[in-house]
Amino acid sequence: MKKAISKAILRLIGWKLGPMIEDIPKCVICVAPHTSNWDFLLGEVFYTSIGRHANFLIKKEWFFFPFNYIFNWLGGVPVDRGKRTSVTDQMVEQFKTRERFQLAVTPEGTRKRAKEWKKGFYYIAQKANVPIAIVYFDYKKKEVGYKGVFHVTGNMEQDIREIRAYYRGVTARHPENFVEI
Repeated sequence: MKKAISKAILRLIGWKLGPMIEDIPKCVICVAPHTSNWDFLLGEVFYTSIGRHANFLIKKEWFFFPFNYIFNWLGGVPVDRGKRTSVTDQMVEQFKTRERFQLAVTPEGTRKRAKEWKKGFYYIAQKANVPIAIVYFDYKKKEVGYKGVFHVTGNMEQDIREIRAYYRGVTARHPENFVEI
């Protein structure tokens, strides 16, 4: 039911599905460009429309009544920045303890112009030994989909350059805030 409603919403707002990949039970989802709050809602509708459920990071401080129910339902994973373990280690533990875990991360880390990407998504994928699914929002084409699947090699600088190259020609909601390589 949620899948059909989400597909209808995508059509209603004029968006179409782009290329798809097989359902990977455990992966980090690299989502870009991220220049608007609308990206989150679009991502939720997209992922639900293809019958999948992704998780995302959110500060544990947001998990209070009644928001904890909403964020749990949406797939929020509380992050405790006060813990001695790093966020990377906390997420690796999630990958170890769950049968399915698809973690959506926006490597730009902000909706503002970000010349450099945050590297946490890469470290999580590397340490958890899971692939990176590359998802895009193209506001010019009104298309959302996958650009591919990337397996980290350990050469972080080169790998991130290659991942960023997948986004060449993709138009952000606010293009002035998206830095292509």
